[in-house]
Amino acid sequence: MNVPTSLHLGTSAFTAAGWPGSFYPADMKPADYLAYYAQHFDTVEIDTTFYRIPAPSMVRGWYAKTPKNFLFAAKVFREITHDKALADCGPTFRKFLSAMDILGEKLGPLLFQFGYFNKKAFASLDDFLARLVPFLKQAPRGYRFAVEIRNRNWLVPKFADVLRERGVALALTDQVWMPRPSEWFARFDPITADFTYLRWLGDRRGIEEQTKTWDKVIVDQRRSLAEWVRLCVPLVRRGVVVFAYANNHYEGHAPATLARFVELWPSAGQGAGESR
Repeated sequence: MNVPTSLHLGTSAFTAAGWPGSFYPADMKPADYLAYYAQHFDTVEIDTTFYRIPAPSMVRGWYAKTPKNFLFAAKVFREITHDKALADCGPTFRKFLSAMDILGEKLGPLLFQFGYFNKKAFASLDDFLARLVPFLKQAPRGYRFAVEIRNRNWLVPKFADVLRERGVALALTDQVWMPRPSEWFARFDPITADFTYLRWLGDRRGIEEQTKTWDKVIVDQRRSLAEWVRLCVPLVRRGVVVFAYANNHYEGHAPATLARFVELWPSAGQGAGESR
């Protein structure tokens, strides 16, 4: 790919309805999907870890099927982020990290994907921070953590500063009810670590009214992708490592979204950085 080595592009999960025959060869066995995927992308966001802590044998299988430079991002188990919202979940979190540690040098960012918190869950951002700050202080060092929130009114300098103090990345999402790409940077500096974490999520409800077979582009997001390119190029130039993941709900076919992003990225000759 004609992108810098500090820009890691992948999809949210590596299987989906419609991918056999559009991305994967139609006759390929599912057991071979990950190895094939890793020939085209250097990272993937694992979605299954949100629903359950994976068995060690599964994690070892991921490791064995990918090359040495491959990186796995993973969603933190939902019992931690949703069921308990960081309260009294130390043993579960340690068990989750123990499973992820099997990936060794292939372990990329771990994403705390929080849902939208209503007033019953947390009355304000300050109430959420009162839960988040102690948790981050107790979290072990040596991991790349990212935090995603879906309360757009909480995206303020105070929240970014809390993450920056701990070197935790603020996940930047392109989602129907969240700020547009340029708005993230107009409000404050959203880069809170030596890496950033982008998620192209789109309008899940809207696109599922048109399709649930993810084999082609349904919604043209080229303009938004161009905006993300314009934002990412200076980040790469200043040494920020960028992890970016496309969901099928963004355009209809995540591998095609990544191909579009690469097409829009400036050539190496324009100074975007060392390319691969």
